[in-house]
This record gives sequence, structure tokens and C-alpha cells, in this order.
Amino acid sequence: MTTTVKSAYWKGVREGAPFFFIVSPFALLFGVVATEAGLNILEALAFSVAVIAGAAQFTALQLLQDDAPAIIALVSALAVNLRMAMYSATLTPHLGAAPMWKRVFVAYFLVDQSFALSVGAYEKHRDWSMSQKLAYFFGVVTPICPFWYVFTVVGAMIGEAMPASLGLDFAMPITFIAMVAPMLRSLPHLAACFVAVTASLLLVSLPLNLGLLAAGLLGMMAGAAVEQWVARVKPGHVPQAKEAEA
Repeated sequence: MTTTVKSAYWKGVREGAPFFFIVSPFALLFGVVATEAGLNILEALAFSVAVIAGAAQFTALQLLQDDAPAIIALVSALAVNLRMAMYSATLTPHLGAAPMWKRVFVAYFLVDQSFALSVGAYEKHRDWSMSQKLAYFFGVVTPICPFWYVFTVVGAMIGEAMPASLGLDFAMPITFIAMVAPMLRSLPHLAACFVAVTASLLLVSLPLNLGLLAAGLLGMMAGAAVEQWVARVKPGHVPQAKEAEA
């Protein structure tokens, strides 16, 4: 590893380090809630290692706790993680030429934090080599992903030590509120949230918890529609027909 690659790696470590304070309590809570749902420590750890996606893990866990079929839990978790396809497409121009085995690890460790920091760094440092880009990416995940596993185990140990009388039924909805609230930053976000919440309440009687999946899809459609509407009414927007005439 050359000096420039080392510096890119440690730059990633430094810039990813603040996320430790977000990931750790989130993983801790997942471990506690997982044991409350009936998983043991090893199963909770295996869950985090296999999925390594907080929102998808909480979604699948909630559905399994509600006795939904495994296929419904899997489809719902995949729907929550559809954004990863967009992340992958965005990073492909930067990392697509890397060896297959390295791209496998990039795909596994592609999370919100590693994507956001990496794409910003790649745009800023357009002269970076492939080795430097990969070093930065793995530097970012160093203070994030390992601690997701560690604090999942710590949370599971805490959860197993808690008496059965100390219920944590409130933990799951509180977690989702904490996850979703900071994301409501624009009109499309608010529209998607409103439609999804309303639909989930109206479709709660559907079997196999299909109402939750349908509500999520309706929310995404509403958000996309409002985003297109905002783009059309934004000052300076030129309709495609007029662009063609010009």
C-alpha cells in the first residue's frame, strides 16, 4: 500500500468516525429488540451480519414478530433497500472497473454512510486512482460496520439480561419515528410519508401484513409524483416541448 493510498484510507476513517455515535446506539437497540422478539444472541448477530441494513432489519423483525410469512418479510426488507440499487448505479462509474472480489466487498459494505461520503469524495478528488477510491471507501466503513456487529451483540446481551416483565413493545415504533423524522426535509418526503401512513391505516386488515408493503409502494409513488410536480412548477423550468422547439 503506497503512501497516497494510505492517506486516502485514513481520510475515510476520519470522515466516517462521527457515524460511530449514530450506528452504535442504533445497533444496540436492534440487539435488544431482537432478543425481545425471541432471537438469541447468535441469531441476532447472524441477522446483522447477513443483512447489515438497519431499516430493513427492523422492518423484517417487526413482520416476523407479527407472524408474517418469511417471504413477506423478505420482500418488505428488499423494498426498503431498493435505494441500494440507485447507490450502486451511482458508484459504478467510480468503482465498476475494480476486480470482482473487491466489488463483492464494496457491495456488501454499501450502506447509507459509505455511499454518501464516498460519492462526495470521488466528485471532489477526480484525480484519485482506483486504489485510492477503494481505500477511502473501506476507510469509511472501518469505524461503522464492525461496530454494527459489536453493538448488536451488546444489545442482545442486555436484552437477554432484562426481566420478562420489562416489556419493550414501545422500542420498535420509537425507532422508526427516530429514523423517519429527520428525513422529512421536503414536500415530496412529506407527501410520501403522509400517503404511506394513511394507506397503512386503511389497509391494516389485509392478510399477511400486505398492507404495509402496499403502503410503502403507494408512498414511493406519491413522493415521485410530487417531486415531478415540484420540478415542473419550479421557476426557470422549461417544458420538454418548448426545449424541442428551441
